[in-house]
Amino acid sequence: MRLSEPFGRRGAHFLSLLGLLLLLTACGRDDTYVKIYDHNLTKTPPKCLRLDPLSTDPHIADTLKKLYPFTAQCPYRLSVTTKEKIRCNSNANAPEKTLSNFPSAFVRLELHRGTRLLYSYYRDLTHEADANDLESAFTRFEKDCSLRH
Repeated sequence: MRLSEPFGRRGAHFLSLLGLLLLLTACGRDDTYVKIYDHNLTKTPPKCLRLDPLSTDPHIADTLKKLYPFTAQCPYRLSVTTKEKIRCNSNANAPEKTLSNFPSAFVRLELHRGTRLLYSYYRDLTHEADANDLESAFTRFEKDCSLRH
């Protein structure tokens, strides 16, 4: 059965255009995931932050230090991770990899107090993480946690 038989020629064109529109809008989706594990963060935000030196390369640290006055003795630890050239070898993602800008990198921020995870931010990227991506992530983190400095 052809698409034009049950819907008519105009209906078939409309459905084709609608399908194309859905495909194009799906490709531009925002792959940002935020999870607040401690909802008291918005009521009593951290008064200081310590940048985790183990999870941050020097370029990332320099960018973040321009955005916030990190201190070494703070109990709240912000870890920042970026990764480039990631690949998913699963065949289940073949259509998405072919038809869209499949992510090849990510940026992740996590706020810890001791060993307890309080906040997590994750965003897929189609390019290597740059200063704009880090600024955007940190701005979202500040807003979500009502952080003041």
